[in-house]
Amino acid sequence: MTISQAVGNVCTASALNTKKQQTANPVENEVIYLPNTDCAIKSQAYLSAFTSYRVGGAAQLFVAPRNIEALQASLKYAKERDLRVTTLGAGSNLLVSDRGISGLVIATRHLRFSHFDHETGQLTVAAGESIPSLAWEAASLGWQGLEWAVGIPGTVGGAVVMNAGAHNSCIADMLVSAQVLSPDGTLETLTPDRLGYSYRTSLLQGGDRIVTQATLQLRPGSDPAQVVAITKEHKKHRLTTQPYNFPSCGSVFRNPKPYTAGWLIEQTGLKGYQIGGAQVAQLHANFIVNRGGAKASDIFCLIRHIQHQVQERWSIRLEPEVKMLGEFQAACG
Repeated sequence: MTISQAVGNVCTASALNTKKQQTANPVENEVIYLPNTDCAIKSQAYLSAFTSYRVGGAAQLFVAPRNIEALQASLKYAKERDLRVTTLGAGSNLLVSDRGISGLVIATRHLRFSHFDHETGQLTVAAGESIPSLAWEAASLGWQGLEWAVGIPGTVGGAVVMNAGAHNSCIADMLVSAQVLSPDGTLETLTPDRLGYSYRTSLLQGGDRIVTQATLQLRPGSDPAQVVAITKEHKKHRLTTQPYNFPSCGSVFRNPKPYTAGWLIEQTGLKGYQIGGAQVAQLHANFIVNRGGAKASDIFCLIRHIQHQVQERWSIRLEPEVKMLGEFQAACG
């Protein structure tokens, strides 16, 4: 079993209204109930509904556990059948192939809880919690430290894995510890020094451990009105400088210092360039938007075209920040 981490419906059996099945070779619309849980694995679940791009094929198998026990049972099921495991959070910063994903896709967006410790100033949250929602909640309490995150369209788990950041701040700056689940079902708590953080990446990317929760160090005690005002300014800045009127994954490429990817793409004359339903955004050139009816292959081919054109003009190879899952090799002919 291999695991990749970059989110279908609830995991309860009552919500799925399908006869119980027990098989290692699922067929379309089949549901497999995990022993000793209320958790069901669904076959051939289309992932376009669970990615911010609104594209992507079907997961061979899909499960959305609501607690650690169900998550452990899901991993056990995959291990016993030697299935590849792919973990999805909010489905942002992600491009899923039109051909879908083989193996078991685990959605962690239903792992939810948060606890603000007023004595320590620490916030402990489950992997499925929304980063923007936490930013607003912290601000309303007068806790500083998450104002920058209000425009990050992802979950805590994904933010920890990719070291999400904005406005010169990032998760690594405030992470106290992260709880991770190994393929054998064991839980471990890791401190930032063991996660190998750097710009928009960590040792968890491409690894075999799943983030289940994180503890962040914030700064309580400020006037809530002031923290909310700062948070609103960050949100306003995002809305006025980045396209939110069409589906996207956020920033597509990492910034190759001392330049920004958006500047390089714009100076190459690619704003508005379109392949199929995928377009380089007019408002911010480091965004590719789904103008309607785009396929994952359109977005992939546009990414490759941008890389080629920027390489030709500037001799700089742009590295994608967006994570690609599934098969794309023949997408552009």
